[in-house]
Amino acid sequence: MPVLTSVDGTRIAYEYGGAGPALVLVDGALCHRSARPLAALLERDFTVYAYDRRGRGDSGDTPPYALDREVEDLRAVVAAAGGRAAVHGTSSGAALVLRSAAAEPGITRISLYEPPFVAEAGLAAEAKEYSARLHELLAAGRRGDAVALFMAHAGVPAQAVAGMRAQPHWQAFEAIAPTLGYDDAVLADGFVPRDLARRVGVPALVLAGGASPPVLQQAARAAAEALPGAVHRVLEGQTHDVAAEALAPVLAEFFLG
Repeated sequence: MPVLTSVDGTRIAYEYGGAGPALVLVDGALCHRSARPLAALLERDFTVYAYDRRGRGDSGDTPPYALDREVEDLRAVVAAAGGRAAVHGTSSGAALVLRSAAAEPGITRISLYEPPFVAEAGLAAEAKEYSARLHELLAAGRRGDAVALFMAHAGVPAQAVAGMRAQPHWQAFEAIAPTLGYDDAVLADGFVPRDLARRVGVPALVLAGGASPPVLQQAARAAAEALPGAVHRVLEGQTHDVAAEALAPVLAEFFLG
């Protein structure tokens, strides 16, 4: 598995496959290189790069965390892809893509799937409360409770969370629980960073699922409105856990356009 070194010396693991123009995929919270089904479909038209964001999977981590370090990590992946690449991000990964596109000239096009800027739907107080409680739990070393808090914040029913906590895979969530603080930093106050969005000068596509909660659909619309000339689309029947088969052809059409 290839490994690159980011600006601060952190080792970032990545993989790639396919043939064609470079396309980088960026994961959301509690994920690392989770988009393999999507990558497999896109590799028909693109050389697809997927990487473990710092603190996850096979990548390293270098404290203290700063949002600029994650932007530098993505910039390093774009450099490994030849210096120019389209980039797609999901959930908090989409928010990272937006921020990176404002700073990295090698990003040629972006697509964002449901960046969870929940304050855009009137949930600014809830986002602030979640952020404060999350950092309290992480500072106390209560990783399992931090993961449970995130899942509740994302709308997972309490009974389902309790069931997951009893399963062996919960330990994998706890192992990367500190990165929930990183995602929280990427989302900042829960509003679209409009000053940064105005600086994005590349074509942008913002997507939402037609079966997703209204708060996420509103967040996607707000992001599209903030990005100059962005296209907004709704994938009917899809949720936040979008099916690769529904997403891949839409991305291919946009990135090859």
